[in-house]
Amino acid sequence: MNRSAYLQTMISLASAAFGVVAALAWNGAITALVKQIFGTAGEIISLFIYAIVITVIAVIVMVNLAQLAERTAQPKA
Repeated sequence: MNRSAYLQTMISLASAAFGVVAALAWNGAITALVKQIFGTAGEIISLFIYAIVITVIAVIVMVNLAQLAERTAQPKA
């Protein structure tokens, strides 16, 4: 394995790890906000609504990123 590929792999792994940590931090913050807004009585329902909204947002972002990657891809010769 050459040095460049090793470095690229390490950067990808570190980026993914920091992304997971940031996602968990935001998850905790947003979960606390949802609990504060809806209270503990509707906790399960509010968490499901939160999960559905986040899933929809994630799908929209991933579709847009895929379209962007497709538009910016190098044409194959």
